[in-house]
Amino acid sequence: MQVVLFEDERVDDLCPASLMQPAMALRTAGLNALQLVGRLGWPMHYVVRDYLQELTRLELGDTALDEGPHLFVNARLVPRLSYVDRLRELGEQGRAAVWTAGDDVCAALVPQGVRLPEPLTPANCAQALMQSGPPDEQAHLQLLRYPHDLVRLHMEAFSENLEALVRLQTYGTPADGVYVNGAVSIAQSAVLDPANGPIVLEDGARIGEFAYVSGPAHVGRNSRLIDHAAIKDGVALAPVCKVGGEVECSSFMPYSNKQHHGFIGHAFIGSWVNMGAGTSNSDLKNTYGNVRVEHRGERIETGMQFLGCVVGDYSKTAINTSIFTGKIIGCASMIYGFVTRNVPSFCNWARSLGEVTECPPEVAAAAQKRMFARRGVEQTDAHVRLLRRAFELTRAERLISSEPPQL
Repeated sequence: MQVVLFEDERVDDLCPASLMQPAMALRTAGLNALQLVGRLGWPMHYVVRDYLQELTRLELGDTALDEGPHLFVNARLVPRLSYVDRLRELGEQGRAAVWTAGDDVCAALVPQGVRLPEPLTPANCAQALMQSGPPDEQAHLQLLRYPHDLVRLHMEAFSENLEALVRLQTYGTPADGVYVNGAVSIAQSAVLDPANGPIVLEDGARIGEFAYVSGPAHVGRNSRLIDHAAIKDGVALAPVCKVGGEVECSSFMPYSNKQHHGFIGHAFIGSWVNMGAGTSNSDLKNTYGNVRVEHRGERIETGMQFLGCVVGDYSKTAINTSIFTGKIIGCASMIYGFVTRNVPSFCNWARSLGEVTECPPEVAAAAQKRMFARRGVEQTDAHVRLLRRAFELTRAERLISSEPPQL
């Protein structure tokens, strides 16, 4: 059995979160689809957009597509741990099946000998699977569709995932409701409150003096909560993050920092993001109504009363940046002042101060090299090529109100 994690034609609807990394890497509810499917223990092959293939192979490796059978899993699958056994049953049943949600393919079993398109791409994979077996909507699997789903479905699935995680893995329990994996550091003055859900600390996690952590919470490997941090109800930190101030019901991707005071709530923060002191987002409208978002020319009713921001990889905020409710910030942008509308990728954004300019990929690559060096990560030519391609892919975004950016 070989698992094929595949992107489909709707993966771009998750941009900017999915602009610079495959959808299977996006973390919500404390996990991503790659980690979820990895629990099956079967070799994996990846079908991703062409410009992500080089870095995907570099970071994840890959096995060639074999003769099958194949268990196809959509890279946009919500990573609920409860799905693992269901996917295993699908893989072991031996007969062709296609699990769908509307007109999306969630997962499919393709028996050995079934001919597939060559090469498999996000443009042809789902269509080929639809033709490989009878569709079945009774599996009731969920897929991510829009960026705000990374927050919405985190809110729905996080507690369930943490409770499953502490059953499936061996953790130490220094206190009721607190679970540790490996060597962690918890300051004597820190307060950990698991009354509303488990608090899970991975190897190398550090909790600073007078920090407050309310469960459910997940602090990833080598991540740090700064002194006096207030971590409330549903925060998931990926590995190697540094977080301080007040954070509520939010996911941070790897290598992101919010060290200082300020509030981030009901948000998704991409990788290699840095938030300056005083950066805050609003996550509730003054009217207490549901939040609408503007995304790719579409106005979307989220059905969410609480929604902060979605921030793409490599973006940075200056001191005292204020982000309005439900705003989406692209990748590799520098943010200043008030964010009252969505921010394109590769911008120096100071619209409230009367200036928006383009941030060339050479500038982004130089900043990336400095950031990587601080964390002991090597910048490769593949990283630089990805930045340049992402810049070209998002060029149209930077035409604001029919006015070209200043160069």
